[in-house]
Amino acid sequence: MKPPQTHAAWRPNGAPLLDSEDIHESFACDVFTLDQMRQRLSKPVFRSLIATIQHGTPLDPAIADTVALAMKEWATERGATHYTHWFQPLTGSTAEKHESFVTPLADGGAVTEFSGKDLIQGEPDASSFPSGGLRATFEARGYTAWDPSSPAFIMRHSNGATLCIPTVFASWTGEALDAKLPLLRSLEALNRSVLRALSILGIPAERAYATMGCEQEYFLVDETFYHRRPDLYLTGRTLFGTKPPRGQELEDHYFGTIPDRVLSYMTEVEHILYRLGVPVKTRHNEVAPAQYEIAPVFEHVNAAADHQHLVMNVLRSTARRYGLVCLLHEKPFAGVNGSGKHLNWSIATDTGLNLLDPGTEPQQNMAFLFFCAAMVAAVHTHQDLLRYSVASAANDHRLGAHEAPPAIISMYLGDALTEIFDSLASGRPVAASDGGILQLGAAILPHLPRHASDRNRTSPFAFTGSKFEFRAVGSSQSVSLPATILNAIAAQAIDRLTAKLESNLAQGMSLPKALEGVIGDVVAEHRAIIYNDDGYSPEWHAEAARRGLLDLRTTLDVLPLVTSPKNVALLSDYGILNERELIARQEIAYTHYFKTVNIEAETTERIATTQLLPSCFAYLDTLGHLAAHRAATAVASEVAELTDRFVEAIVALRRHNAELGGETAREKAHHMARNVLPAMVHVRHVADQLERLIPEHLWQLPSYQQLLWLK
Repeated sequence: MKPPQTHAAWRPNGAPLLDSEDIHESFACDVFTLDQMRQRLSKPVFRSLIATIQHGTPLDPAIADTVALAMKEWATERGATHYTHWFQPLTGSTAEKHESFVTPLADGGAVTEFSGKDLIQGEPDASSFPSGGLRATFEARGYTAWDPSSPAFIMRHSNGATLCIPTVFASWTGEALDAKLPLLRSLEALNRSVLRALSILGIPAERAYATMGCEQEYFLVDETFYHRRPDLYLTGRTLFGTKPPRGQELEDHYFGTIPDRVLSYMTEVEHILYRLGVPVKTRHNEVAPAQYEIAPVFEHVNAAADHQHLVMNVLRSTARRYGLVCLLHEKPFAGVNGSGKHLNWSIATDTGLNLLDPGTEPQQNMAFLFFCAAMVAAVHTHQDLLRYSVASAANDHRLGAHEAPPAIISMYLGDALTEIFDSLASGRPVAASDGGILQLGAAILPHLPRHASDRNRTSPFAFTGSKFEFRAVGSSQSVSLPATILNAIAAQAIDRLTAKLESNLAQGMSLPKALEGVIGDVVAEHRAIIYNDDGYSPEWHAEAARRGLLDLRTTLDVLPLVTSPKNVALLSDYGILNERELIARQEIAYTHYFKTVNIEAETTERIATTQLLPSCFAYLDTLGHLAAHRAATAVASEVAELTDRFVEAIVALRRHNAELGGETAREKAHHMARNVLPAMVHVRHVADQLERLIPEHLWQLPSYQQLLWLK
């Protein structure tokens, strides 16, 4: 097959690229920023809105019309003709229903209108989104409500622009039907818990929040090949494909020179994201051929979650203008690295203090040890919830293989920090480390080496100097759920440690001595979760079992644990998800798993029957005309035997996929895992052997070497 068509300039038709000065001027130009609000709103209205955005005070309904008018004027000046309440339903993606600003008049004219009611609340119906039983299709009332803490923005298309207003999506009973509302609830819970702890530690703050930056990995393939792969455009991953002679073995793609076509695409992606206020910072080749990464700097977790969806949307939509397709599936190709979305998470205050960053002051270092210990307790206590937050049929293919972290949740702290915690637990002094020593200001506490941590790529949850990196998150998923779980488990652990600290202080202990006791107890109880070695080693599974850690290898292993009394109590006590909301999400996860595998199985059967089997028969026919040649007879015999096995495998897959395995989503999901997935694997195994024998011009699917290497 010929390589894809290329041309000299990959820049598509449109405006010229921005130079560096233009980028500076245009950053967030399509965002209704605080500066825009300050310019367009009266001082009293602006102060009221800022109190809601920055301090969480309830929104004053009296200012809604004024804010709506200012927002509409700004948006229409920038070319917007429609607006939408932009929300995150329980599909893992975003949703929008566009409404025009234009209102016809009786005399035949028209005006643009946008009221405070239009801004604050929408009723999109949206009854077809998954709800897990929280609402029936005939109960159509679902409401979107403005989230003023995340700024409105303008999304442009080739023929206009739309004002997007970030919102939450809830039922008429107030139950969360989206991923955003629980995230906002978890931020409030974390704020309360952190401020309580800081008041005891003597650190001033009026507001605390989580920060987040997500490294997004993705693949790019030429759309010429993509359109000839039904498995890619129907399921997001290749269901067939033999390993090419060259994959990622030479490790030369990683951080290599970015191809011109790809670099031009990346540049436009960045310019679009700059206009949307997304602080993207890094781009590079990833490990696998045709794999790349984009990463932003840290920001408030609510904005970061919205921006992460924008990153995925822009990556996908922009690729087509360069004759490319962006693949965000966790494992689009077997035998090479999958794609993750490393979630870098920390806790900060409104004074600019990062509570997971060792500082230069004793007080800050005590806070660092306290909050770091809280995360040790949180991760150990809630391994199941963290695993659930990244569970999907797609991520099951990725975790534990090709540089992805294993499904066993553990924490990497680095040797220096682990030694400090172990010493506090045992009461023995810590030997001073070379360089970067920070004094804690009390003899009872050890010296703390700053940034004494390397990155462990095999750890699902690693401390990397001033943050924790949750590396198990899948590349296609919304980060709102894992961020919500992190905030929730952190809030509970902080409260528990704070209560112990208060108890120690009540007994007359000094703050350093009381803190030493709290951290020592945490390490003694939760030391099993800390693992600084190779998470890929075969010995780790046995060691994890000895430590009592959960080995939840698949989505179906973890889903039964989601609604355990421990998890229901945590999420309901902190007002994040009530029991009904949690059960609904469990049901949605089972349903999504079943449907995902069912679609993949039917696609596998369809491709095998209508594309690959004809290729086998065509080659056998060719070989039949060469029967006088001994070599042709030998090849024909091998192809015929494999073709017979291929037909048997297809028939078995068809039978298993037709048997849904039960009435409930849980029963269907287990049937898919127990019977259908193995049948799919068997079909692929035989097909991949045939691909090695059948000429490329007869095999109807573009090969891995074409998909991965022809750019």
